[in-house]
Amino acid sequence: MPYTLSPKPYNVITVAEAKHIISNNVTALNPVTIPLLQARGKVLAADVVAAVDIPAFPQSAMDGYAFAFDDLQKELVIEGEMAAGSSSIVEVATGKAIRIFTGAPVPAGADTVVMQEKVKTENGILLIEDDKLQRSSNVRPIGSEIKAGELALPKGSLLTAAAIGFLAGIGSTEVEVIPDSVISIILTGNELQEPGKALSYGQVYESNSYSLTAALESMHLPVHRIYKAADDAEVLTATLQQALNESDLVLLTGGVSVGDYDFVLSAANKCGVKQQFHKIKQRPGKPLFFGTKNEKLVFGLPGNPSSVLTCFYEYVTEALALQTKRPLQLKTVQTILAKDCIKPPGLTHFQKAYYNGQTVLPLTAQESYKLNSFATANCLLLLDGENEEYKTNDPVTIHLLPV
Repeated sequence: MPYTLSPKPYNVITVAEAKHIISNNVTALNPVTIPLLQARGKVLAADVVAAVDIPAFPQSAMDGYAFAFDDLQKELVIEGEMAAGSSSIVEVATGKAIRIFTGAPVPAGADTVVMQEKVKTENGILLIEDDKLQRSSNVRPIGSEIKAGELALPKGSLLTAAAIGFLAGIGSTEVEVIPDSVISIILTGNELQEPGKALSYGQVYESNSYSLTAALESMHLPVHRIYKAADDAEVLTATLQQALNESDLVLLTGGVSVGDYDFVLSAANKCGVKQQFHKIKQRPGKPLFFGTKNEKLVFGLPGNPSSVLTCFYEYVTEALALQTKRPLQLKTVQTILAKDCIKPPGLTHFQKAYYNGQTVLPLTAQESYKLNSFATANCLLLLDGENEEYKTNDPVTIHLLPV
């Protein structure tokens, strides 16, 4: 059942409560069937079963010579060869050996391959110098990788490069997967100017679409479309409705507080988005909004660049992981502090920090409008709600940032 708060569903909530609400209001996207070459990084939505034995014939694992092991002590006459890909039907007679190459079918009458480094040849006679050779050495039996009808990869498997290669190797050309989330970004704020253009008085360069796009691309999730909406209630409502029509998840930046020009909440309401929470006991990013419309998700991120990125990593990745069933959440590590730090009580702080593998160092410039320290951070330091003072060597939790 959806997680709600009591007695007022729109109270300022804790970090843990916010993540619980997300986990109870996000479902996986409907599966799709796509070509195998487009499936890297996605998760299987159905079991894949092998249709044939792999290999489908006894196969040489070495360049060498194939013969019958029972003839090992006999003088073996070299007669013919078998290359990889050969479709010739060949049989090795008693007392004969055939030159064979890696991947080639082992011909009838032969059951063993001796590698070429372990033999000598004289006048067409094979002299074997391998005292450890055993029956079936260097021969891959039929179905030794997988047999027809066996489970190749189970539902829920992440399709890595090796998994793609394995499925291709058993003859698969397409797979059923959980698709990418279709993601749109809506930028709000009349003060925003595109990088590269001259700033007028009162303007700032827009960076949130750049950081969010880069963060999503690092997770192999493309941005469907970036919208720009003026600080106008009707314009934002129309823009949000269009984004909802096209997207599984919509990210808005700015306009999520309670100022005269903050229209995200009213636009979401007019578009039929159910508010799940608004405002979390945290810094940065207290006025974070999360809402749902059927299976579609809306996050209203605060406008300050550090707040946007922090809320994306801490909350949006949780939702994307549930939609795509991929391991997108930040990795949690327990470590110790490299220096003392303090914070006000009552709020959970996500501080930009650097982890050297042994200790974590809080960085300077923690203000929500500053990205300069975020640019060198490799983790977020989690300082919980009630504690005020943290001492050097105190145990702490960090969330590692993706590269």
